[in-house]
Amino acid sequence: MSINWEVIIWTCVTLVVIMGVIALILTVISSWNLRKKRNSLSEVHTSLAIGSRILFAGGLYGKVVGFPDEDTVNVEIAKGTVITISRYAIQSIEN
Repeated sequence: MSINWEVIIWTCVTLVVIMGVIALILTVISSWNLRKKRNSLSEVHTSLAIGSRILFAGGLYGKVVGFPDEDTVNVEIAKGTVITISRYAIQSIEN
């Protein structure tokens, strides 16, 4: 009984091609989802205004009360409690 190496090699080649196609499909889907998320976050960061109710990435809610500089936002999280956060920590704007 001898081992048929030709069948084994072609089986391996077929598996590698199938795995490559699956990896390519997953990469395209991941890239598409990442681009969509980046665009939605960009829209959130550009549409911030004083008085907007926001949700932090950590799950806290607050209200925008000022913009000290380009990358930070003053947010009131409780009556009389104002904190300064990065504008990139904002997950969404709530209505």
